[in-house]
Amino acid sequence: MSGEISPTGKHSGPDSSPGLRASHADRDRVVDVLRVAAGDGRLSVEELDERLEAALSARTMGELTALTADLPLVPAEVGATGTEVRDVVRIEQVHSAVERVGRWVVPRRLELAIQWCDVTLDFTDAVITQDTLRIDMDMDGKDLVMVIRPGIVVDTDGLRLVHSKVKHRQAPSGPYTPVVLRVQLVGRKTHGRVVVRPPRRTLGEWLARRSASPSADD
Repeated sequence: MSGEISPTGKHSGPDSSPGLRASHADRDRVVDVLRVAAGDGRLSVEELDERLEAALSARTMGELTALTADLPLVPAEVGATGTEVRDVVRIEQVHSAVERVGRWVVPRRLELAIQWCDVTLDFTDAVITQDTLRIDMDMDGKDLVMVIRPGIVVDTDGLRLVHSKVKHRQAPSGPYTPVVLRVQLVGRKTHGRVVVRPPRRTLGEWLARRSASPSADD
């Protein structure tokens, strides 16, 4: 046997013990697991807060194990693809559309050096393992479109707009929806737009909402 899987998502050796002292990296990885679980709807905001506090104050691996015993041990998408979260991703593009859709791994910082091409960042199914994302922009022309799900907050106050505008429509969420990611846009955007919106409704969702609405004759 190669050892059990630890709450941090790594194989532990045969001599590992629940009484083994936890490191800062161990705590950070468990915090990532808890945040992903909350983003997937497995934890309520109260449960997330309680477990985050316990994780940050945990002294042993046994205490960390208890916090993730009923959750996937590692972010499944990251582990399955073998893709690690990168600190900085830089995208340089001219006259060719940029898309990040599906189950892409959100880096800790994103640099956009874009000239006259549309950029789409769809966070609907994105793999989020940290609570903040800084996007440094140097973008001329066309549109930046950010598709967000409940629990994602976008801050555009640090963005300098030149002949450009922001259209921001927050994703619908309840009063207890945990914030899983805060996106900070900084830098410069000239011409075109920055659009922040929730996913478009499917035909089935649109029909269901229309049938549930009172008719004009009522």
